[in-house]
Amino acid sequence: MAVPALLPTPSTSPVAASYARVGDVFGGLRMTEAGPGERLPRGGGWVGADELAAGGAALDAFLAWDDAQVLRDYGRRARPDVVASFGLHRYAWPACLLVTVPWFLHRRVPRVPVRNVSFHRTLGRMTVRVEEFACLPGDPAAALPGARVVADEEALRAEVRASLAEHFEDVLTGFGPRMRRGRRALWGMATDEIVEGLWYIAGLLGEEPRAMEELELLMPGTAKPFAGTAGFRELAGTGTADTPPAATRDRAACCFFYTLRPEDTCTTCPRTCDAERVRRLAATA
Repeated sequence: MAVPALLPTPSTSPVAASYARVGDVFGGLRMTEAGPGERLPRGGGWVGADELAAGGAALDAFLAWDDAQVLRDYGRRARPDVVASFGLHRYAWPACLLVTVPWFLHRRVPRVPVRNVSFHRTLGRMTVRVEEFACLPGDPAAALPGARVVADEEALRAEVRASLAEHFEDVLTGFGPRMRRGRRALWGMATDEIVEGLWYIAGLLGEEPRAMEELELLMPGTAKPFAGTAGFRELAGTGTADTPPAATRDRAACCFFYTLRPEDTCTTCPRTCDAERVRRLAATA
């Protein structure tokens, strides 16, 4: 008697395997899920994304850490808007991975409203409650509670953008007044965090080329409210007999680090010329 093949049984979580992979390759970040009925952590260094979005005392305390860190490390105070920009970066970079990593690795896109995310910056931990997610036809996870099947890859990319836009619309409402930037500049920063976070993690996973292709499709420059494109290009001065090809991009928005150290800009800052980028790449190698 023939025994029918068993269909793969989906995990009880659509994102646990993706988050575990991040922890495997990047010790600076651990992403976990809150269980059913479990409250998100608060206090003791934890802050809710909804608290940051509210823009009150919790955000004041969050940015006080950045203010103190700048003074300690650079011996001078940064402007309040620069401190706020640093604080947003340190939250947004890992927060974007909550959505982009499951999409990249397993084609699942969780919704992460601010009420469902907590962050502990000094421990490098994020806790999230996933109540809804999108996936493609044929994904075993479609049988899980909260699943919503979409038609194809472009529809799934739209889900990535929608999930991140929902989250950052609230977060930028909290940070925006402290940063003294227009709406386009704020969404340019969000675009940079989305692109550069996954680009970095994919490099650790050995999948940088695929990530670059996927991110070009995800961020074409026409998807509002985001501002800017993935914009990858081959770094001038590489791809020679002496230097293998290397990718770079120019950020859509500036983090203002140059206001502390004009000579020490970010590698993807438009202020950093390609020759300097190549020099730093060689030094790192």
